[in-house]
Amino acid sequence: MLSMGIFSLPLAQEAAEAAAHAEAAGHFEPFLPGLIVLLPLLGFLVNGVLALVHGRRSADAVRRGEELDLDTGGRPSTHTLPTWVGPGVLLGSFLLVVANFLRMRGVELHEAVVVNYWTWMDTGAFRVEAALQLDQLSMIMMLVVTGVGFLIHVFSVGYMKDDPGYPRYFAYLNLFVFFMLVLVTGASFPVMFVGWEGVGLCSYLLIGFWFGDREKSDAGKKAFIVNRIGDFGFLIALFLIFVQMGTLDFVEVMGRAPDELVYGGALVTAVTLFLLLGAAGKSAQIPLYVWLPDAMAGPTPVSALIHAATMVTAGVYMVARSSVLFALSPVGSVTVAGIGVATALFAATIALAQYDIKKVLAYSTVSQLGYMFLGVGVGAYAAGVFHLMTHAFFKALLFLGSGAVIHSMHHALHHTHSHDDPQDMRNMGGLKKFMPLTAFTMWVATLAIAGIWPFAGFFSKDEIIWYAGAAATGPFASFYTVFWVLALAAAMLTAFYMTRMMVMTFHGSNRTGDEEAKHLHEAPLTMTVPLSVLAFLSVFGGWINVPEAIRNSFLGGFGALPMSEWLHDWLDPVTHTATAIREEALVAGGFLDGEHHYHGYLEHAPFGGGELTWALASTLAALVVVLVAVSVVRRWQIEPAAKAGEPQSGLKKVLYNKWYVDELYDLIIVRPVLRTSRFLWRIVDSVIIDGLVNLSGGLAKFAGFVVSLFQTGSVNTYAFILTVGVLLILWTVGF
Repeated sequence: MLSMGIFSLPLAQEAAEAAAHAEAAGHFEPFLPGLIVLLPLLGFLVNGVLALVHGRRSADAVRRGEELDLDTGGRPSTHTLPTWVGPGVLLGSFLLVVANFLRMRGVELHEAVVVNYWTWMDTGAFRVEAALQLDQLSMIMMLVVTGVGFLIHVFSVGYMKDDPGYPRYFAYLNLFVFFMLVLVTGASFPVMFVGWEGVGLCSYLLIGFWFGDREKSDAGKKAFIVNRIGDFGFLIALFLIFVQMGTLDFVEVMGRAPDELVYGGALVTAVTLFLLLGAAGKSAQIPLYVWLPDAMAGPTPVSALIHAATMVTAGVYMVARSSVLFALSPVGSVTVAGIGVATALFAATIALAQYDIKKVLAYSTVSQLGYMFLGVGVGAYAAGVFHLMTHAFFKALLFLGSGAVIHSMHHALHHTHSHDDPQDMRNMGGLKKFMPLTAFTMWVATLAIAGIWPFAGFFSKDEIIWYAGAAATGPFASFYTVFWVLALAAAMLTAFYMTRMMVMTFHGSNRTGDEEAKHLHEAPLTMTVPLSVLAFLSVFGGWINVPEAIRNSFLGGFGALPMSEWLHDWLDPVTHTATAIREEALVAGGFLDGEHHYHGYLEHAPFGGGELTWALASTLAALVVVLVAVSVVRRWQIEPAAKAGEPQSGLKKVLYNKWYVDELYDLIIVRPVLRTSRFLWRIVDSVIIDGLVNLSGGLAKFAGFVVSLFQTGSVNTYAFILTVGVLLILWTVGF
């Protein structure tokens, strides 16, 4: 497989392959790209061996009635090395990515660099190389995956230090990052699919990490099964592409698609819709979003890794990587945008009524992923990737911050032997007094996700909303006008439910109990340092891509800062073909006069006003919602969860129960499948299979009975039978 091939590849051969491509690719020479992928795999192998050793030692100790060999920290000796190996391999990969990023920035790279290692599959006309593709898009994704992933690994050291499955946890975490790197660097759809399936496997392992709990184990299975539905669509799309083009390499497919596929044709529409099904599974879009909230069953750092840096971004990345195909399919693009904005609004409504702090953030992730799909659906591929990046910063911060809160709450409740839920916000309140740094950093992330200037989310989310509005001047104008309005509504809901979460958690009176409050504390340095770094990125991470209209206005006073539309320029070599296709379509449709650039039609949003006007309006509206939410929520009389119970009636009950979608799926899908399975078990297994087995046994028994009639023990009988047999043979031959 790919992983073993990369693991065994001599680095000298890799360097030679990279050098061979350097001149043809603007003199960009990748620096050990295979090692970027190899290091997390190496971490998985080391930690996996330690996990096996720990499991064997634990079993032997239990059998002998002895205690485990503990280190000075009171933990098994097998728990020490993962502390360094787990985060260490991610740091090594991140530094290599930064080195390659700096090299790429120093050249004019107009074509992707593909580094081939060996031929993976070669049968007839189907040939797939085990190859990595390095370009501007994969570089951004690698920076996010390894950079944010490293911070999550560091946080995990403090969060999971007392868990008996510590080495197994880091083995799975390293493997997760390995497969995600394969996904974003693969040079073809099949190699991407290896990573695609790999992250699905790792999500199953990590969501169900505490597999002794049936509920957590079921959550892992749910994630695995739902994603298989999306993967079916992905595979069908690959079959269609190969039948038409005879290749699945990204460079060849995207280069030949404009000539071999008809704009708006049935084939490219089918391909994009099947790809969308795959993306909806991985990135939790309607109707396949139901697995992501249940992913909260795993450890909180796992939630941060899945929701911020790895698995859920795969669908958005795949659409951006396939931008040429989606640009050729206006129906596919408008469907992506429609699914995205519907998901953004739908998930935001559910988040309004959740009390579990992690579930609020889970539905927030589903909603923000909807914004990313809206961005790539309206052709704003750079804006979609931009929001993917900034979202990784503030959503990782929010999940890790919630992990710090849960860690402190669990510690306090454990000391008092309380059975209250440490994740229910109704049991919190006033935690700012005990956890000031956590509260501050999470407020930074909250303002970022609410889209308030100057935080990172303002620049990325506002750009997507602006593009959606501007697209209402082109094809499918009425659809995009509705999308724009829905996106604004979802943004306002986001500001409200995030503020509600923060006020219920950190402000007002403390509801943990007097005795429990004595044990509340700030998180250790291994947890607060990643929070601080992510808070910095949640502020300044969006300043790399400031639109010109905003940069020349109320941001003019900050002219000394390096603000530009850098990310758009950086990703242009990857997206320029798709942009050109859209521009030609606009000219052909009479939406452009042919003398203006594609972005020329973006100068006017619906209902008048330029980009600056709507940027000001959106940030002021979000700020007003935050202030109103603070005032409203602080006046609520909040009772602890044990007293309050669940909402009993009205819309609040419907939202708390997530519009009863899980119950609907259970009614129309799960139960019929179970009933069919039980019916087939009774018919096929009990009647057909058991019947055939019993029949074969009966026939053998009957044959034995017949033969036994001739086993008399009498020599005369045997001689008679022999004589009769010989006479029959002679008669047959003579006849």
